[in-house]
Amino acid sequence: MSQRASRSYRAQAIVLKHREYDEADRILTLYTLEHGKLQAIAKGARKVKSRKAGHLEPFTLVLLQLAKGRTWEVIAQAEAQKTFQNIRDDLTLTAQAAYLVELIDRFSYEEGPNRALFQTLADGLQRLNEGFASETVVHYFELRLLENIGFRPELNRCLACDAKIQPEPQYYSPKLGGVLCPKCFSVDLTAWRISLNALKYLRYFQRSSWSKIKNRVIPPEIEQEIKHLIQHHFTYLLEKNLKTPDFLKAVN
Repeated sequence: MSQRASRSYRAQAIVLKHREYDEADRILTLYTLEHGKLQAIAKGARKVKSRKAGHLEPFTLVLLQLAKGRTWEVIAQAEAQKTFQNIRDDLTLTAQAAYLVELIDRFSYEEGPNRALFQTLADGLQRLNEGFASETVVHYFELRLLENIGFRPELNRCLACDAKIQPEPQYYSPKLGGVLCPKCFSVDLTAWRISLNALKYLRYFQRSSWSKIKNRVIPPEIEQEIKHLIQHHFTYLLEKNLKTPDFLKAVN
């Protein structure tokens, strides 16, 4: 019998979001290491004297004791392991963290564990909390996310003719999932022009470990190009706009 199939089990989780339910309860969306994404109810979490409430805020890494319920899992115990206080104390970092969490929420389903995805989110929150350049943290997270959900972009060869990409501006196609050379851009007329420098940064981030790029600060003009390109890619995959980029723009 699997752990989740038993009546009660433990799980390490990151709180993605919550909503109010009935007079004093909360429904939480969690991403767990052991079971992936799931919904759970925290009974009485909105009561003033609730011991659970402080352990179940968004972005918190928490150890849970869960019990099987008819509609949702029931949170019996909660113990915060990391609250990422620096994120909570800074509105810009809060908006960045909300963006990471929204991406995980939008691109995951209640279909079992994806430990790499859990670790990608945990690492992203930890790095924001530690004060690394937030743009570097976010773009590294975005590329790891795309890889972990099976949409790793092709950045080295033309998706149409398979020719090796040359050191010159290219085109980026969310529809095809990567780069088109100038000779083949007509294959997808919605493809975006991408500068050589932006492509170099994307390639470097895609192939490198965090230890190699953690102190890299992306020049503002290149960062803006990368941000718009990747968010356009996400919008294409989701067939809808993300909510948190507007929140981050308003904060800034």
